[in-house]
Amino acid sequence: MAAQFDLDTVIRKVPDFPKPGILFYDVTGILVHPEAFAYCVDVACERYAHAALDAIAAIDARGFVFASPIAYRMSLPLVLVRKNGKLPGRTIKRRFALEYGEDTVEVHRSDVRPGQKILIVDDLIATGGTLKAAADILSEAGAAVAGIFAVIGLPFLNYRNVLAGHEIATLIDYHSEHPE
Repeated sequence: MAAQFDLDTVIRKVPDFPKPGILFYDVTGILVHPEAFAYCVDVACERYAHAALDAIAAIDARGFVFASPIAYRMSLPLVLVRKNGKLPGRTIKRRFALEYGEDTVEVHRSDVRPGQKILIVDDLIATGGTLKAAADILSEAGAAVAGIFAVIGLPFLNYRNVLAGHEIATLIDYHSEHPE
């Protein structure tokens, strides 16, 4: 069992980034503390050890950092969910709304097979738009989304409504835009 670690002590809170009024939760503080990073990977691997997963899907870009060691430790394929135009060859794409505008994510069509049970991993869940687009792509390809795992959750942005129907797990939640 993974030793407990207080992630809040290493997650940097950066006010007014990337624009005024936004409080940015920076996971790089976790990455420079090996014990914190190990805790995140260990807990995810323990949580999903008996989930009969077929693959891990990683969200571009910080999701790659957490999903890669999880996939490695669980001996599972890693499916990259990339921003538009980053993958060569035939892809499945999904547009989604952002707070201001739209974006698109894609996966290689050949990386997802019908019937696969896939866990989606990201560093942080804010509004849930990117994760919903990823889940929709995987479902469109015939896979089953086994769950969504992230290190940080911001439930005050109502991501659970956007991701309704999916099992969601986070290691730490911040319930306000301005934590004490």
